[in-house]
Amino acid sequence: MKHWRYIMVPLVALSFTACTDKIMDDINKNRNDAENVLAANELPTVTTETSFGTTGTDMAWYASVFVELNTGTHGQMRDADMRVGVTASSLMNNSWNAVYDNMMILQDIIKKCSPGGSEPENTATLGIGQVLMAYNLAIVTDMWGQAPFNEALKGLDNRHPKYDKQQDIYTKVIIPYLDAAIANFAKPVDQGIINKIKQNDLIHEGKMDRWVKAAWSLKMRYYLHLTGVMPDAADKALACLPKGIDKAENAFVFNKYQPTATGENPWFQHLWDRNGLSTSKTLYDLMNLRNDPRMKTYFDTLKGGVIVPAPNGTALESQGTRYSTSKLSQNNTAPTPLMSYHEVKFIEAELLAKKGQDFRPALQAAVEASFAYHGVAGGTDYYTNKVVPLLGTTQAANLKEILTQKYIAFYEAEAIEAYNDYRRTRIPTLNNPNNTNAAYGFVERFPYPTSETSNNGANVPTVNIFKNKIWWAGGTE
Repeated sequence: MKHWRYIMVPLVALSFTACTDKIMDDINKNRNDAENVLAANELPTVTTETSFGTTGTDMAWYASVFVELNTGTHGQMRDADMRVGVTASSLMNNSWNAVYDNMMILQDIIKKCSPGGSEPENTATLGIGQVLMAYNLAIVTDMWGQAPFNEALKGLDNRHPKYDKQQDIYTKVIIPYLDAAIANFAKPVDQGIINKIKQNDLIHEGKMDRWVKAAWSLKMRYYLHLTGVMPDAADKALACLPKGIDKAENAFVFNKYQPTATGENPWFQHLWDRNGLSTSKTLYDLMNLRNDPRMKTYFDTLKGGVIVPAPNGTALESQGTRYSTSKLSQNNTAPTPLMSYHEVKFIEAELLAKKGQDFRPALQAAVEASFAYHGVAGGTDYYTNKVVPLLGTTQAANLKEILTQKYIAFYEAEAIEAYNDYRRTRIPTLNNPNNTNAAYGFVERFPYPTSETSNNGANVPTVNIFKNKIWWAGGTE
């Protein structure tokens, strides 16, 4: 008995040790950080991050200052207006990292739902992932130019990805992803999958026909970007029109913000946390010239009920005291338009005008849709009495008013696309004196971020953000 007792003691001890290790391993698992989840369960993250982070925060705020939809009058926004620190690699570091993190999750969705993945039958979620990947990647290349993609999104497997040319990103990734999404949306999907998407899709709530329209209209937008570098881009853009967003209720819009500290619209958060943006004199003058009734909805007033715009590039320091600020940003649950119905109609009007065709019905629809989007009455009257008299007999005059009206309509949540339009067309005339300052200039693109210059410097293109335009806006690569 003594013999077995001495043998059994270490066995029991080993048994307890093994059991303890197993328990500790189990305890150390974060059950809120699942290693593998259904693709549809990842949709809340990617739809929110696309709307809030990619479309709604720093990139949009800075773009609004560069394109003079706002005047920066405090902190980093005033620096941007004065062209202070805008070449720093830290300027957009957080935005770059956030959008690439988002694309990592989108890639996971796409892999899971593609042939060979764990959910190959889930072609509806695959299509959503492809649309959002195209959208996020387009903003990256539109803001920076060349960017990593084909060798990117591999984590530690490739920490030094090469940069792809913007031409290749557009023609070999963005447009093909949207085409693939449209094809995937056309495939039959089990109702159970659609029900799961409905629970998690924070943009269209599982209305797949709206995702189809979004894909077609985004193709229209991206072909518009390419009209200066692709001979048939205008025709390809117009060919997307019949299948795209056909009314406001089908627009590509995120409308799930909540009146809570962590759920509010980012423009509202910027206003109340920083208050560094003021009413732009460039925008105000364009609207005042046309006696635009949207001014009362767009801009707050100071004492005496007067709108006081801030001069672009020369404004004094102010946090809502010297100059008017955005009234739109006071709505903490205002939606974020990823692509509005009025944008679709403005694109149609521009392309028809360039082809010498009747653009006026599209322009009228665009103006009226913008008024309706902001809940302002009188869109038809404004178009007839204020816009039509400014249209001319030349294509140049017509394009000037079409793009000016689009610029006005894009205040302020559609600032990224307003920035893209200006870089394509140089309309409207901007007034920041720093745009013509020999030491600075108009900001043609964002500086590459610290995370890239520090860790992937050998592959980062050398650019001057004041002189080197992106490829589709007249630059080289």
